Parts: sequence; structure tokens; C-alpha cells
Amino acid sequence: MKRLWAWLALSVGVLYFILPLIGMTNFSLKMRRGEYSFDAYARVFADDRFRETFSYSVTMALLTIAFGVLLVVPTAYWVRLKLPHLRPFIEFITLMPLVIPAIVIVFGYIRLYNTSSWLPLTGSATGTNVLLMFGYATLSLPYMYRAVDTGLRTIDVTTLTEAAQSLGASWFTIITRIILPNVIVAVLSGAFVTFAIVIGEFTMAALLNKPAFGPYMQLLGANRAYEPAALAVIAFFITWACLGLMQLVSRLQKSTQRPV
Repeated sequence: MKRLWAWLALSVGVLYFILPLIGMTNFSLKMRRGEYSFDAYARVFADDRFRETFSYSVTMALLTIAFGVLLVVPTAYWVRLKLPHLRPFIEFITLMPLVIPAIVIVFGYIRLYNTSSWLPLTGSATGTNVLLMFGYATLSLPYMYRAVDTGLRTIDVTTLTEAAQSLGASWFTIITRIILPNVIVAVLSGAFVTFAIVIGEFTMAALLNKPAFGPYMQLLGANRAYEPAALAVIAFFITWACLGLMQLVSRLQKSTQRPV
């Protein structure tokens, strides 16, 4: 009886997520009256703004992931190794972006880093890009930090560090060649969430007036009918492609760590 209820709950959950996707995909294929076609997808891919905004957001996502890894991995490693009593405080700080709205953060950035401030980042395109990357890193901090911290729990950080130091390894070598490879799957999990946040984020990119994918989707949805549905389907398949790559990397890592 319990197994029947479990399968029933699973079926309801699958239908809850799959049926809207099927309906959205079906709608995106009906741009021609009375027949199915890929006209909406063709128009999306032919739009110069799609290529511009999507490439910009992908670039910002990669930069944000790189910055997040450089910030979070050493911090989480050092807290677990040397400062375990500060873990609750660090976790509280990393969770703050979940309760502070993005619009509050970006208005604070604009107030602090406008053209009349001591660090006028908004006065140039490069500075605004850097500011936007910092904003994205702030939004993704709760997920990246918790993913890396969970990965560090699965390894003996103290023993690995002491063994590496006994062989003369520097701190840089320990982090890059010992710690990071052991938590790479956790880092990829955080990177996937970061990528999804950056691709769909609207508030910061819109208020900083940057050509990101989130504002483009909002603009397209306000002026078109079929193209937004096509964009949503494309974003869905990109998400699942990222999930598949994560699973592939995880399996490859397990196979390489398997004792011979």
C-alpha cells in the first residue's frame, strides 16, 4: 500500500511538471495556423538580440562561476580547517542574499559605486560589467558555498592537508591539486545553479542597463506570443543538458577513483 502511494505521489509530481512543458512546447510549434512548424524557433535564433544577449549572459555566467570558485573554495576550506567556530557566522552571511531582495542589492551598488563616488564603477562599461558580476556572485553565494561545504564534509581535510604539508606542498598547491579535485562535483553543482541564476536574472541586469538574457526574455514576452514559449523550451533543454553533463562528470570521477 505504501509503495502504491509512493508511485501515485511520483506520478502526480511528474504530471505537474511535464504537462505544462508539453503544453508550452505544443503552443510554440503553432505559429502557422493549422499546422506545426519551427517558425518561432527560427525567428528566435535569427534575432540578433538573442545572440547578443545570450552570449553576454553566458560570458557573465562563466566569469561569475570562476570568481565564485576563487572566493568560496579557499574560504570554505580555511573555515573548515582552521576556523570551525566561525562556521555558523559564515553560513549566516552566505544566506543573507536569500532574504535581501536583488533590487535592494543593486540599488545599494548604484548608490555606492555611481559616477560621483570614490569608486565610479558605473561610469564605464567594464566597471558596470564587474559590478554586475559581483551582484551575480552575491545572488549565487548561498548555493555555491553550501555545495562546496557539503563536498568538503565528504573528505578528511585535516589529514589531506597534513600529508601534503609533510611532502612540502604550498597552500596554493594544496587547494588547487588536492582539495579542488576532491570537491569538483560539488563545485560543478554550485556552478550549475550559478549558471541558471545568471541566465534568468532580470532585476540587476535591467537596472544596470546591460544587454543580458533576462531582460531580453521579458521584452520579448511583452511584445510577442510564440517566441517566448520557444525561448522557454530552449532554456529548459539547456538546463537539462547541464544536468546531464554534471552526471557524466560525476560518473567519470567515480570511475577514475575506483581502486584497481
